[in-house]
Amino acid sequence: MTVGPLEYIVIGFPDVTVDGSVAAEIAAVVESGTIRIVDLVAIAKDETGEVVIAELDTKDDPRYAGFAPLLVNRVGLFTAEDLLTIAAEIPERTGALVVLFEHAWAVGIKEALAAKGAVLLARATVPPEVLEEVAEELEAAEEQALLA
Repeated sequence: MTVGPLEYIVIGFPDVTVDGSVAAEIAAVVESGTIRIVDLVAIAKDETGEVVIAELDTKDDPRYAGFAPLLVNRVGLFTAEDLLTIAAEIPERTGALVVLFEHAWAVGIKEALAAKGAVLLARATVPPEVLEEVAEELEAAEEQALLA
């Protein structure tokens, strides 16, 4: 079985509240086959720095009900050590949703490369602040084009 690249994101929520509000958007990219959820964990850090970690597949909390369909093929690769390392970077009074996902869209490309003996030589993620700058530049260019 070919596995696409794995990546994780940590989504912060104010006031230690993690709920299913983003579940529908995550579900849309899962249903389209773009990504596959490998692990999904909620972390909360209170004002004293105390950390609570909850595997969402073991919770009956209605706030997490929207995530249930995303957990069907969950593998659960995060270790306790991984999660504590991630939790250390989360600000106090913050809830976080930690999503480990496979880039499912890349599986076919990976197989095609392997069939030709080709390998991926580099991969990087563009930082969010750079994306914001690019978005602003594109927006300004579009406005200029409309004025021309």
